[in-house]
Amino acid sequence: MTFFSLLLLGIAPSAVWLLFYLRQDAHPEPNWMIRKVFLWGMLAAIPAIGIELMFKWGFTAILPFSLFPIVNLFLGVALTEEFLKYAVVRLRVLNGTIAEEPLDVMLYMIIAALGFSAFENILLLFGLGPLAPFRELFLTSVLRFGSATLLHALASGLLGFFLARSLITGRGRIKNLIFGLAAATFLHGLFNFSILELDMPLQILVPGTILITLAVFVLLGFRTLRNTPR
Repeated sequence: MTFFSLLLLGIAPSAVWLLFYLRQDAHPEPNWMIRKVFLWGMLAAIPAIGIELMFKWGFTAILPFSLFPIVNLFLGVALTEEFLKYAVVRLRVLNGTIAEEPLDVMLYMIIAALGFSAFENILLLFGLGPLAPFRELFLTSVLRFGSATLLHALASGLLGFFLARSLITGRGRIKNLIFGLAAATFLHGLFNFSILELDMPLQILVPGTILITLAVFVLLGFRTLRNTPR
């Protein structure tokens, strides 16, 4: 496998979901802005690695072994990643004038999340190495498409809905941010915890239930926001 092939396999899961969610917007966003937010989402994964490592080392030093997986996966990993994806939209979208309607906020949260996941996917595939069998690399990309990449998009979409709702009402922005961030963090952390720490069949049932629930919520959220006057 060449460098370019690994790159394509890493980006492909995010690209497919990106095309799907862009179709939810009746008023398409500028391509340059989509690329910009996607790229910033990828870049946000870089500090996430450092922060997560610092949390991991710190938690290892102060927490009992039985509590470490819970605290690390929910706070060290999930909260870090959900906050950094939000920070991309906060700094690159909400501080400007590009978000013309509430639905845009939800969509840009998903775009940033897909960029974030694309970077994770690329790192994972490069970690397997260019000499790994193509079948292994391809199956890894497909698995990420239906699991981690989708989770990133849906969790950020959940937060994006609450941010959009606060723009509609013009009040409760901090409360909506805190609630949305807490909900996204909890579900993200529970997804990771169930895959890494639970036994079968919960190892499949819990993540599957989370993805289905979030997918329905996000699609209903888009429908609600589409019916909101511009």
